[in-house]
Amino acid sequence: MERVPFRVTHAARQYDHIQKLPVSLLLDNIRSMYNVGSFFRTADGAGAEALYLSGITARPPKSAITKTALGAEDSVVWHPSSSAVETVDTLRSRGYEIAAIETAVTAVDLYDWQPRWPVLLLFGHEVDGIGDELLNRCDTFVRLPMLGLKHSLNVSNAAAIVLYELLRKYRHA
Repeated sequence: MERVPFRVTHAARQYDHIQKLPVSLLLDNIRSMYNVGSFFRTADGAGAEALYLSGITARPPKSAITKTALGAEDSVVWHPSSSAVETVDTLRSRGYEIAAIETAVTAVDLYDWQPRWPVLLLFGHEVDGIGDELLNRCDTFVRLPMLGLKHSLNVSNAAAIVLYELLRKYRHA
């Protein structure tokens, strides 16, 4: 039996009008290369514009990134960022809404958020989160609903949820 490429299936045709999801991600001080690889793979799947890698965040080529990215590090546009603050300021000047995925008191629930396209999503260190200098530059704080005892998810899992919710919203925009 001949295998049909995914993009020609009925389910994928709903997204043919979307060239790229107008969302980029800034990964600041992500310590796990496996998480970085997962970000690449999810960004590829959701059609995100680009990844910006700053601080201690590893950059390809690294075998641990490749292990989870499965080649997406070659298909997703990515940029090294020597200054996360400068990256945020540059993208803001291009009209991006700057959104921290963070559990802040003023955070809006992901499902209630009405993004202003294009969007830059900020993700920070797995334990320490996003630094204050970056948080002070954010337009929006977005939280994922957490109903259990824990108040956070793995950072790359959180990114997947946010990206696919944004894809759903953009499809209907």
